[in-house]
Amino acid sequence: MAGKTKPKNGMNGKTNGINHCYQNGQNLQNTPLKDTFIETFEETPLSTAILTYLGYAVLVVIGHIRDFLRSLGIEKIKSCTEPKLQGYVSLYQSWESFYTRNLYRRIRDCWNRPICSVAGAEMDMLERVSPDNGWNFELTGKKQHVLNFGSYNYLGFAENKGPCADAVEKSTMKYGVGCCGSRQELGYLEIHKQLDELVAKFLGVEAAATFPMGFATNSMNMPSIVGKGCLILSDELNHSSLVLGSRLSGASIKTFRHNDMEDLENKLKNAVVFGQPRTHRPWKKILIVVEGVYSMEGSIVRLPEVVALKKKYKAYVYLDEAHSVGAMGPHGRGIVDYFGIDPKDIDIMMGTFTKSFGAAGGYIGRALINHLKLQSHGSIYSCTMAPPVTQQIISSMSIIMGADGTNEGQKRVQQLKWNTRYFRRRLHDMGFIIYGNKDSPVIPLLIFMPSKIAALGRECLKRGLGIVVVGFPATPIIESRARFCLSAAHNKEMLDKALGIINEVGDMLSLKYSRTIPPSFSEKDVELLL
Repeated sequence: MAGKTKPKNGMNGKTNGINHCYQNGQNLQNTPLKDTFIETFEETPLSTAILTYLGYAVLVVIGHIRDFLRSLGIEKIKSCTEPKLQGYVSLYQSWESFYTRNLYRRIRDCWNRPICSVAGAEMDMLERVSPDNGWNFELTGKKQHVLNFGSYNYLGFAENKGPCADAVEKSTMKYGVGCCGSRQELGYLEIHKQLDELVAKFLGVEAAATFPMGFATNSMNMPSIVGKGCLILSDELNHSSLVLGSRLSGASIKTFRHNDMEDLENKLKNAVVFGQPRTHRPWKKILIVVEGVYSMEGSIVRLPEVVALKKKYKAYVYLDEAHSVGAMGPHGRGIVDYFGIDPKDIDIMMGTFTKSFGAAGGYIGRALINHLKLQSHGSIYSCTMAPPVTQQIISSMSIIMGADGTNEGQKRVQQLKWNTRYFRRRLHDMGFIIYGNKDSPVIPLLIFMPSKIAALGRECLKRGLGIVVVGFPATPIIESRARFCLSAAHNKEMLDKALGIINEVGDMLSLKYSRTIPPSFSEKDVELLL
């Protein structure tokens, strides 16, 4: 059963892998279940962890030997090095330079692969070869058609034809390709106002403001919300944009263990009781910062419990829905919609348009919008969103809402949900260690050993499957993984073909580490899959 799955280190061992049910923001553990909340984080096998550490140790030792040979002139130095100035410290961070030069470079062909088509359910990739073991690459002129399981295209709106593309073409002819002005100057057009109003309606909030870059939506707006004398309680696995925004704000920052409500409550309690360090004055504001779907773990925030704690301790909640808006909930309105929570219970709702809408940029929704329009660096110093991108968001969001007069948006939302549960269930049954929630469209498959990172990416590509593999330092050193991103554009035939390839390569590389019984699915889940 799911309850037998061991939690990941640092996770809340009392809750991970256990069925939970929420309805209208309340925990219904002791009442008839409406839906289940299942997350699995199987512990890394001890022997695998030891071998993974040894693998990295061998690579580091070999890297130091090669650096020594380069210093003697025996091996040619091909990397960019800085001049050694007497009395000056190095500008480059030595460990990052060493890692890039001796470890990352050896398997660099697994990343930054050039494509020459729309990154939809399938795509064309340009073949390239390296004559010098990863230092440089040359294109061969050949193309390879592959299944795309690595792009954030949750609802399949990465298209170059159809109603969205037609509307974008008309918008380009009317407004041009750029605005060349900020929101506070001449860059704010009627189409931007239309998007702001549509986003607010979609989210069910008073107002919304949009920004041309998703990363900057967090990093440039958080300093306008909190500052010195405020406290930020941040999930330890929050995205780097949230981390940067928190640091730029000047507020005090404390992290709590991922999705661990007990740890969060302890930190809230201490913050309220003891106040600021040394002076013990009350904090001006306490802001809880969480994400809807965590893109490396595939987990979902325990939002009903976060909201309950926020109300209990009179804190604020900043919710990043970059990976959940469009992809989660019966209406595609994100994690708030998924749990049936009133949007008014979320103080600051943030999200991006890059994952589910086939566009770019981000938004913030709630009552403080006028303040952000005047004070945010994202409003003052950056150009507004390009009109064609704006129109792409308007068109795709209108389809999701059903404003186009069809049920195409609802079909895509339901197809993504089916694809996610089917793909996860099959991978669990094959014996792979899979992280995350059963409804998360981000599906991490644990690889562990550094040599298998490259092997999995290369072998899958040979068989016509494009995937994303991730290793240290983007993940903990013993938790390298492949990250599959599901899309509503994938049909069952594509899923089965991808699963067949993964199963074959998994047997070849001995990646089936799981020693637990796959998570149990409810009767409703089985009906959905059938």
